[in-house]
Amino acid sequence: EQDALIEKRFHWLQSAGIMLDLRSLRKSQSAVESGLSLASDPAGIVDFLDMINNLKGDSGRGYYMQMVIGTPGQTLNILVDTGSSNFAVAAAAHPYITHYYNRALSSTYQSSSRGVAVKYTQGEWEGELGTDRITIPQGPSGTVTINIAAILTSEGFFLPGINWQGILGFAYPLLARPDPSVEPFFNSVVRQTGIPDVFSLQMCGAGVSASTTADPAGGSLIMGGVEPTLYQGSVWYTPVLEEWYYQVEVLKLEVGTQNLNLDCKEYNSDKAIVDSGTTLLRLPGNVFSAVVEAIMQTSLIEDFSTGFFDGTKLACWMRGESPWRLFPKISIYLRATNTSQSFRITILPQLYVQPVTSIDGTLDCFRFGISPSANGLVIGATVMEGFYVIFDRAQKRVGFAVSTCAENGGVPFAEIAGPFLAEGVASDCTSGVPLREPVMWVIAYALMGICALVLIVLLILLILPCRRHRDGEITDESSLVRHRIK
Repeated sequence: EQDALIEKRFHWLQSAGIMLDLRSLRKSQSAVESGLSLASDPAGIVDFLDMINNLKGDSGRGYYMQMVIGTPGQTLNILVDTGSSNFAVAAAAHPYITHYYNRALSSTYQSSSRGVAVKYTQGEWEGELGTDRITIPQGPSGTVTINIAAILTSEGFFLPGINWQGILGFAYPLLARPDPSVEPFFNSVVRQTGIPDVFSLQMCGAGVSASTTADPAGGSLIMGGVEPTLYQGSVWYTPVLEEWYYQVEVLKLEVGTQNLNLDCKEYNSDKAIVDSGTTLLRLPGNVFSAVVEAIMQTSLIEDFSTGFFDGTKLACWMRGESPWRLFPKISIYLRATNTSQSFRITILPQLYVQPVTSIDGTLDCFRFGISPSANGLVIGATVMEGFYVIFDRAQKRVGFAVSTCAENGGVPFAEIAGPFLAEGVASDCTSGVPLREPVMWVIAYALMGICALVLIVLLILLILPCRRHRDGEITDESSLVRHRIK
């Protein structure tokens, strides 16, 4: 069994372009007393063993890792977010954070004198761009100089009960603010250290109450490759359609064994993305309504309150009574790298019927881990907690495998299966969706240019002595530039 695990690791290292002698790998394996496998590249830059359990948190409060910023080092907890591209840290006091990054105390901080602002679905911040040196105690070895946004003011971004002081965006440069010239964190790490352009996430908060005061369950962020001990079974990959968010293509959804039978373009309306910074599984309005209706039809609960599904009410059961047996599985079909095929990721009710709090020690209360979205389908923490998710940027794909930490009594909370023929599904389920953000930037700049031209013409007409015109109102179309919205 040990040799089989080593063989598995060897093949992963080969696929990542890292060649190691299998005999030396067996030798290093025997030296690891914990039973976990050690994987490192020949240059000694990537040590996956050191990265295991480098995350803390849960889906309700986010997953964060420890980073050391500046010279001398200042230690902060930073939220990991695959749905944005800026590295931003609190640089001023805030009622909901215990400490912040003091730029004046760092001899290596350099200001760019550029302002920056980012708005999320909930919360926003503004600040100033600069650069500084960082190290990650449980990450790639060495020091890296990266772009940092110093958060000076914010609204609804830092929340009560959180234990992080910044956000680390792992998406592509197209989402960086104020423009794509601001190199994102992971791009800088890959360029400066030479590690493979791959990272992977295991988020272990499944079944953890969002209100618990105990130490959060945590997880692992592996930078530079894949750690085979964090998943079981096979890895299935889906292509990244466009390098801004990690945009993927959803072919269909099932509730239990019931196909929703919607046009596949509805699943990808606006976009479908994989985003660790979003708590729930978010679905376009029509898809959400169809999922709720199918759950109510297949659930063993009669006359269930709609307030549970719209997020306004919790559902409570007597302690010891499991509600999960009353709900069906939910499956998402993703297009495979062989585009004529698909594979299915399935979440059990333990992932989307989530414990929130207890009442008087006699009742356990749960929330619905799925919500409607006006900005596309988001595979958030509700789904990701069931899987080990591999962001293979080098090969422009996202991989899913069943996580080793999402289980109870040896029974996993997630399943994966394939391949399935993608017959009966359009060859392109994403055509006809609204214009994507990079296109909107181009349109916005073009419109601002047109507005400037119109203003010049008006000024010329106004100063001509022989002509008289009424003043006109100029509309600022720059509002078309959309901030990141989860």
